[in-house]
Formats: sequence, structure tokens, C-alpha cells
Amino acid sequence: MNLRITLLFFFLGMMVLSGCRSQRDTVRTGTVFERGEASWYGPGFHGQATANGERYDQEALTAAHRTLPFDTVVGVRNLHNGKKVVVRINDRGPYANNRIIDLSRAAAREIDMIQSGIAPVELTILRSPVPVQRAAIARELFTVQVASFNTRQEATAHARSIRGARVAEGRVQGQTVYRVYVGEFRNQRDAERQRRRLSRQGINGFVKQVQN
Repeated sequence: MNLRITLLFFFLGMMVLSGCRSQRDTVRTGTVFERGEASWYGPGFHGQATANGERYDQEALTAAHRTLPFDTVVGVRNLHNGKKVVVRINDRGPYANNRIIDLSRAAAREIDMIQSGIAPVELTILRSPVPVQRAAIARELFTVQVASFNTRQEATAHARSIRGARVAEGRVQGQTVYRVYVGEFRNQRDAERQRRRLSRQGINGFVKQVQN
């Protein structure tokens, strides 16, 4: 009996500690979570599809970030002049020179960085559809998408035919889709190797970022 009680308290303690770590790892609304260099993108991308399926509007207050959940609302402060702008994440990037966020033309204009092209900034989460974990922000993950269906039943049936496949729900232009993924990798190179292995088995797919 004493052993059972001891084990019970041990597992309860582990659960409490796990919950505390999870809370500490969650980015609190209104706190600065990232500092680095911002860039902006405009005319060459205007009207093209963003990573979440929307059309890019250079005059909307939006931005691209590598890992933040889509529809996260972020405060951006230009550390050169103190000017601020609020943007919504609807795209992925930037992928050059260790920059942390790519602003729309309108957002860049708000913090006076059109001419410079880049500026040091700090980012604050103001609102997010899901809790944002610090570890998730810092880590990009990649996978291989092998199919997409309109119903979960079709996606699940297809996933069962592929070793290690899983089904994930997503949204494309307001419609729910069910994608079939294989694997999860810390870099794009390893994901590409998996794609080639699947191709040799007659399974076609493409590499994508998990956060998309």
C-alpha cells in the first residue's frame, strides 16, 4: 500500500512539473519574444498566393514568419525609430540573411523602413489562434505531403496504405482539407531524401514545412 501511495504522489508531482514547464514555455501575450532583422516584400509578389492560401495584398497589414501559426497578430517595433505596426501572419519566410519577419509594403511604410529595406525590430504576440510555444518558434520542421482529400475518411484510407503516414486537417481558401503526410524532419535535406525514397516506391509527393 505504501508503495502504491508513493508511486501515486510521484506521478502527480511529475504531472505538475510538466504543466509548469509547459506554461513557462508558452509565450505570454504582450511580451517581446523575438528580436532581429525585418525585411519587406511588395510589387513582385502582389496578387500571388501566400502560404495560407490567401492572395498577397501589399497594401494590407500582413507579414511572413517562418514558424508562427497563421492568423497570429504580432506587434512589430522598429528599434531604429521606435515606430510600431500591428500585422497578421499569413505567409512563410523570410529565408535570407537570418531575417526574422518579412513585412508587407504597407506595414514597412508604417514603421518607415521602405527606403532602408531592412531594419532591426522586436516582435510581440498580441493574439494567436493557439498557444505559441517558444521551442516551436525556434524550430522549423519539414514533412512530405503525398495526398490531399476533401474528407477525412478518404485521407485515412490512403494513409493506411503508406508506412508511417498520418492525416492532418488544414484550411485552403476557407475550405477544410485532409492532407496525408509522411515523416517529420528538422531540415529540408532529410525531408527531400524521404521524398526520393517514397518516389522509388511509386508514391509521389513534395516537401513542405510542417508549420504551413
